[in-house]
Amino acid sequence: MTNATLSRTPFHPWSAERGARFVDFAGWEMAMSYGSIIDEHHACRTGAAFFDVSHMGRVRFTGRHARRFLDRVCTRQVKGMERGMVRYSLVCNERGGVRDDVLVYCYEEDDYMLVVNASNRLKLMDWFRGIKERENMTFSMEDVTASTAMAAIQGPKVIEMVGTMSREVPTLKRYRFAEKSLMVAKLTVSRTGYTGEDGVELIMGATVARFVLPMLLREKEGVAAAVRPAGLGARDTLRTEASMPLYGHEITEEIDPLSAGLGFAVKLDKGGDSGEPGFIGQEALQRISKEGTKHRLVGFEVEGRRAARQGMGIHRGGEHVGHVTSGCLSPTLDKVIAMGFVPTELSAEGSEFEIDLGKARTAARIVKMPFYNPVRGG
Repeated sequence: MTNATLSRTPFHPWSAERGARFVDFAGWEMAMSYGSIIDEHHACRTGAAFFDVSHMGRVRFTGRHARRFLDRVCTRQVKGMERGMVRYSLVCNERGGVRDDVLVYCYEEDDYMLVVNASNRLKLMDWFRGIKERENMTFSMEDVTASTAMAAIQGPKVIEMVGTMSREVPTLKRYRFAEKSLMVAKLTVSRTGYTGEDGVELIMGATVARFVLPMLLREKEGVAAAVRPAGLGARDTLRTEASMPLYGHEITEEIDPLSAGLGFAVKLDKGGDSGEPGFIGQEALQRISKEGTKHRLVGFEVEGRRAARQGMGIHRGGEHVGHVTSGCLSPTLDKVIAMGFVPTELSAEGSEFEIDLGKARTAARIVKMPFYNPVRGG
């Protein structure tokens, strides 16, 4: 795909003015970095960083069966969500594999937004249409990705910064959102993120995005001066340190959420006596839960300075027993960390393995995840 055919976000001109290095990501021309990925990473861990995440899909569901439909496709309970709530959930196939991980925003009882991964947006919408028709549900589904923009401002100083513009937002609990007005722009501001740090994510109209951003990042009393633009490179190392899954790596259509350590996002008894059907893939996941998982996602500390990458083999006793899903040289911890799948019976913390880095194998040891926690610093 050429640059001429790649989609561009409303923040693209702003990023270009700041020297962004762009890459093709799921059909979007996205900023990989604005200079040093390591410096951008540290800016998020110690101050505040801005990420353009407008490539993420945003789909609005409204109408009579909107909630019921989302409960049919989401592994967590949507019924009972109140206005202003955000809920992390998974969308599974009939075998229990993960079609995507999503955020559900509840605006009203019959008005929701689903934030999905860029690479899965079109696939999911086609699948959603089929379910809607097959189960004879009445609701409106609107892809608002192109008509909106989405930004993430993350870091330990972000809430202090936001407090200079809003009294309400700093009081939001995690996974809550508020609708705010900034001049003529209407914003959805949620206390969510994908870095392991505190912060906010904002959804706004595409036409006002470039005008809103300078106001959001304005320098006031020295607080916002530390906000640094950061790209996909830093976003990946940050989420790896926080042990957050990335679609296509830790979760795929062939990987179930129980094996991936995402059981907290699966309500296995959904439906039950309520008279409503459970979610798609529920029976398969109930079987997996009863029988036990064959493999488990674990975290590794890896010797040396060379990063372990997706697909690299994990070995024990000379035998190939698993594979790496993600890895990096952690800028915060200054050590190589990785995630990967191994047989459940070999997944105890402290277990030792070797990872095949190509030219050589290096020692690795299972450690507790997340690798980094802002509360304990590592």
